[in-house]
Amino acid sequence: MVRDVHERLCGYTATRGRNFWCRKFEYATMNTGRDLLIRKHLRKYSAVSAGRLGFDRKGEHAMQKELLEQLQRITEEEQAVLNGRQDVRKELYTSGRDFVIDSGKLLQKGRLIEIRPHTRFIHFPKHSHNYVEMVYMCSGSTTHIINDRERIILQEGDLLFLNQHATQEILPAKENDIAVNFIILPEFFDRAFSMIERENILHDFLISVLSQDSSRSSYLHFQAKDILPVQNLIENMIWTLLHKKAGTNTINQTTMGLLFLNLSMFADAINQDGPNQYEQNLVFSVLKYIETHYKNGSLTEAAKELGQPAYSISRLLKKHTKFNFKELLQQRKLQQAAYLLSQTPLTVEAVMKNIGYDNSSYFYRKFREKYGCSPRQYRET
Repeated sequence: MVRDVHERLCGYTATRGRNFWCRKFEYATMNTGRDLLIRKHLRKYSAVSAGRLGFDRKGEHAMQKELLEQLQRITEEEQAVLNGRQDVRKELYTSGRDFVIDSGKLLQKGRLIEIRPHTRFIHFPKHSHNYVEMVYMCSGSTTHIINDRERIILQEGDLLFLNQHATQEILPAKENDIAVNFIILPEFFDRAFSMIERENILHDFLISVLSQDSSRSSYLHFQAKDILPVQNLIENMIWTLLHKKAGTNTINQTTMGLLFLNLSMFADAINQDGPNQYEQNLVFSVLKYIETHYKNGSLTEAAKELGQPAYSISRLLKKHTKFNFKELLQQRKLQQAAYLLSQTPLTVEAVMKNIGYDNSSYFYRKFREKYGCSPRQYRET
């Protein structure tokens, strides 16, 4: 059983042969500071057979039939609605007056993550959560109203992250509209965060959405139907959580880390409908540019590549990250310098040139400001 779980962690295409997605993903990340870590995890989970995955007649990934049938079963709560109940039984979700869904009502004691199919056939009124919710659309679609203003339609394969500050209202779903809600306590993400390179600005932005920081975006919507690794990672978590196999907590936490790495690689899949999502998408694109062009990148070149005015990019970066382009570029340079100092035998001078600095006194001063020591001292610690 565990082997079967491991075999679903990396994605493949039915038409392009074994290991295509893993090789493509590994190649795409070779030039970043986290490449060794990603390759380590991809190698660990790359012994898969393409025939074990689910594909529809067009060769596209489709959820395993057995899983979908299990998730599609009518629950006791849904049967009550079909029998005439007109409202959601709030006592199943909360003990308080405000409709804040309580993880204590949905998670067994000691568990950090659980899943439950979304309740169909009824309007789910405005509510929030005291945990992180991840919604995955297995089939069909559902309509969500986020923070009283953003109307988001989740289609098959879409992924929605909501932190504790987001409010959500869900319109009635039909029988074939199958969504899975992941109930996740913040501490579940500890292992996932440790897999992601520390101080990586692109990942920091993604992670901040799942934090208690109310000054930043409270949700992210990914259109991930065509991102095969993402589909397989989520399906793996659903399988292990539905079957409640012993010893799968580490597997699920590691899978979540791989999911974050994949989502950050495919940041352009963020929903672009509406002003807030458009801004999120643009900021992610700029951060992705900085991630890969930290050595010689510039605001002018980023603006040209993205087809946006430089002043507009600067304004959005300041709004969403609290830093301007120059500051973010410098952060990325110094993060790469720290990585090279700790993980390679390169000299300090070689590291400096590798990240695009020619002025050694400026580099030493900025490095000390950020890390509180010289580059050589950093390497020795």
